[in-house]
Amino acid sequence: MLRFLTAGESHGRCLAAILEGIPAGLKINAYEINTELQRRQEGYGRGKRMQIEQDSALILSGLRRGVTIGSPICLMIKNTDSRINELPDVVSPRPGHADLAGVLKYGFQDARPVLERASARETAARTAVGALCKLFLREFDINISSRVIEVGGESDKDKMKKRVDAAVKKRDTVGGVFEVKAIGLPPGLGSYAHFDKRLDGRLSAALMSIPGVKSVEIGLGLGYADKFGSEAHDAIFYSRKKGFYRKTNNAGGLEGGMTNGEPLILRCCMKPISTLFNPLPSVDLNTRKPKKAAIERSDTCVVLSAGVVGEAVSATELAGVLLEKFGGDSLSDIKDSYKNYLKRIS
Repeated sequence: MLRFLTAGESHGRCLAAILEGIPAGLKINAYEINTELQRRQEGYGRGKRMQIEQDSALILSGLRRGVTIGSPICLMIKNTDSRINELPDVVSPRPGHADLAGVLKYGFQDARPVLERASARETAARTAVGALCKLFLREFDINISSRVIEVGGESDKDKMKKRVDAAVKKRDTVGGVFEVKAIGLPPGLGSYAHFDKRLDGRLSAALMSIPGVKSVEIGLGLGYADKFGSEAHDAIFYSRKKGFYRKTNNAGGLEGGMTNGEPLILRCCMKPISTLFNPLPSVDLNTRKPKKAAIERSDTCVVLSAGVVGEAVSATELAGVLLEKFGGDSLSDIKDSYKNYLKRIS
C-alpha cells in the first residue's frame, strides 16, 4: 500500500513528507524531483514568494546509493522565509480562504495558525512526493503531463496573459481550468467492487484537495449533460494488431471506476486566489466590527502551477493503484507481474 504524510507551515522552518510503499530497486534522480518543484513555482501571475524560495528537496531516508531500499522515504524542503513566529496576527479573515472556518474550528484568536497550514505552500511537499511516484510510473511507460485550458474565460495564450495583466491592474486575482493527462495506463487499474476503490473517486478527491480547486471533470464531464447515450459512449472495436480499442475517449480513460486503456483525461476548475490586494469586506475577530480582509503576500494567477500539482497528486493515486494490483516489494517482481498481466490481456 502506498501512503504519505506531509508536515510544515507556509513560513515554518521547512516542509516535509514521508512516503511509504515505494518498492526497492527504483533509481531516484534528485534533479528530476527538483525540476518538478521548479515547475510548480512557474507561471504567469506568480507572486513575490516564488522569487524568494528556491525549492529543492533533500532526501533524508529510504535510499542507498541513489536507489530505493523499500523503507519509508523522507523528504524535506527548506523555507527561505521562515518567520512564522514574527509574522503579525491576522484578525480580519479573507473571504474564500480557510481563515474564518479554521478560527472557529480550533478556537484561535487570529487566523495566522490557520493560513500557515492551509496555504497552498503545502503542495510543494505533495509535488515532491508526486515526482517520486512519476519516476516509479515511468518504469512502466506511464507518463503524466498537464496544460492550461483557460484563464479568466480565455483560451488563447496571449489573451490569457492579458486577463492576468488586467487582474494585476485591478489589484484582483483570476482563476481558470487546467487539464491533467496520463498515457500508457493499462486497463484494469482501480476497482468497481467497492465504492472507495473506484479510481475516479480517488482521483477526484486528490484533485479537489488542491487549494483553490472547486470542480473536477473526467473526460467529457459536464458535456455529458446534453448528449444522448448513443452520442456519449465510446464504441468498442477490435483488431489483431491493436486488440480492443476506441475511436473516441469521452469517458476520459475511466469506466466503472477502472482504467480502460485509453488516455486518462482530468480537468479542474480553479477559483481566483482568495487574497485580494483590493480586499473585500470582512469583520475584525476581536471587535466584531467591519474591516477590510487581510492582505498576505500572494499570487495573481496560479493555474499553470496548479496543473503541476495536479500531475503530482494524480501520479500518487495512479502509483498506488498500480502497486495494489501488481504488488511486490521489489521493482523487478512488480515488473514481472505487470508483464504477465499485459501478456494475458493482449
